[in-house]
Amino acid sequence: MRLLSGDVPAAVAELKQTPGDDLHIMGSGALIQSLSPLGLIDEYLLCVHPLVLGAGRRLFADGFGPIAFGLANATPTATGVIIATYRPLEG
Repeated sequence: MRLLSGDVPAAVAELKQTPGDDLHIMGSGALIQSLSPLGLIDEYLLCVHPLVLGAGRRLFADGFGPIAFGLANATPTATGVIIATYRPLEG
């Protein structure tokens, strides 16, 4: 694991150019907001829960996108959660 600081988008862009394991972002909407417009996120793994809270933080806040996604995979679980993998579509 590596902790990034400073110009994080530049550091992520540099890491993506080096061979090795995948990079993972877990639970940081602010980081996703800064990396996505730069095309630095290749895949989004979203867990859809069968529950409406009615309040809370939005993953994709105002000003995000528009970005079209293609479904790469979807796996339902025994509890009704759907684990969906999306990839940004070109164009």
